[in-house]
Amino acid sequence: MPFAAPPVPPLPAHQLLVFLLQAGVLVLFAVLCGRLAIRLRMPAVAGELCVGILLGPTVLGNIAPSAAEWLLPRDAGQFHLLDALGQVGILLLVGITGMEMDASLVRRRGTTALSVGLGGLVLPFGLGFAAGWVAPASLVPDGTDRLVFALFLAVALCVSALPVIAKILTDMNLIHRNVGQITLAAGMVDDVIGWILLSVVSAMAIGGTGQDSIVAPLLATALVLAVTFFILRPLVSRVMNAAERTSDTATVVGGATAFVLLSAAATHALGLEAMFGAFLAGMLIGSGPRGVRARLAPLRTVVLAVFAPLFFATAGLRIELGALANPTALAAAAALLLVAVLGKVAGAFAGARAVGMSAWESIALGGALNARGVIQLVIATVGLRIGVLNATSYTLIVLVAIATSLMAPPILRWSMRRIECTAEEQLRQQDRSMLDWKPVEQTPDARV
Repeated sequence: MPFAAPPVPPLPAHQLLVFLLQAGVLVLFAVLCGRLAIRLRMPAVAGELCVGILLGPTVLGNIAPSAAEWLLPRDAGQFHLLDALGQVGILLLVGITGMEMDASLVRRRGTTALSVGLGGLVLPFGLGFAAGWVAPASLVPDGTDRLVFALFLAVALCVSALPVIAKILTDMNLIHRNVGQITLAAGMVDDVIGWILLSVVSAMAIGGTGQDSIVAPLLATALVLAVTFFILRPLVSRVMNAAERTSDTATVVGGATAFVLLSAAATHALGLEAMFGAFLAGMLIGSGPRGVRARLAPLRTVVLAVFAPLFFATAGLRIELGALANPTALAAAAALLLVAVLGKVAGAFAGARAVGMSAWESIALGGALNARGVIQLVIATVGLRIGVLNATSYTLIVLVAIATSLMAPPILRWSMRRIECTAEEQLRQQDRSMLDWKPVEQTPDARV
């Protein structure tokens, strides 16, 4: 009779010690630097990324290389522990973003939101593809197909960051304005299409650019969407209605977490991006009763206070600002930022003007949708993981994400001063139903 296989040995004591120190130090410094960034009127993600820059190769690696090597050794097995924890965190963060999607808003503002959203997608996608096609070879990893690199850069530049936009609009008391509501609706359109594009391009990066490699992810995407909205949606709706009748918050939080992670695993198994599944799962959960969504507050708190800062700090460890000392890389960074801003602002402006919005309203929409924040950072991390980006191109995309998020408030202040507040907007501000916006305002990122 064969004996059972011996148990897997536990994590070595020193490896566990280093992991605990890494996680504790990164979370502590991420929280402190995030709070400091907010006090300086910057997105918290800027401070959290600075932790990685300070403790990574850019600063600590040059000032005290032995200390940096001890705390953050260049050992794949050790670093993968942090990576795994960060990946769980970012999947839950993407799931929370999906939970805050308001499909009814898109329906109410359908034509306008679609025009603005598509305008803000198509032009930056085209410009991003062109930029990727002519980018210096130093930005493209060895062995990466130029077409895949260009498509991935196009996806990275065409997205908007709904969590960032929601927080900016809330802080500036613009959530009740027509511009604020249309911005959120258009941002939702961008988010949904962006995750689909990311999944398809990521699958192409892994499987190649042959016809089969392109058709397969498109079919898989269609299958996932069909299963999500025709099979899972009614099932999840029944489960959510049943959950509303229970007072067991732990079960609701645990069930939602499991559903997000298993959905991520399902899309990953189909060759699509895991975050696409997490996002769709969040959307299904978010369509449930408000009482159930309110019970997910503990999950939001843990993800936003612990997992997300840890992920961003870990992402910052991969940023090498020394690359900008190279004139080619510096010129590429300036050009990429110009392409990103011009594409998004001009595209959204054109889409808004096409449906009859005023010039100043169109500028405000473009400026708000220009904020990339956490979404572009997540996409950059995916690109680095699957080998489409190298350290230099990853650094440039992260810098664009931060710069565009910092640009949004000044553009909004400048343009909104020239837009009169209508009587309808004043009534909307007074309406108690505006409390419905609170979950959106508080999510993925009051911090980013």
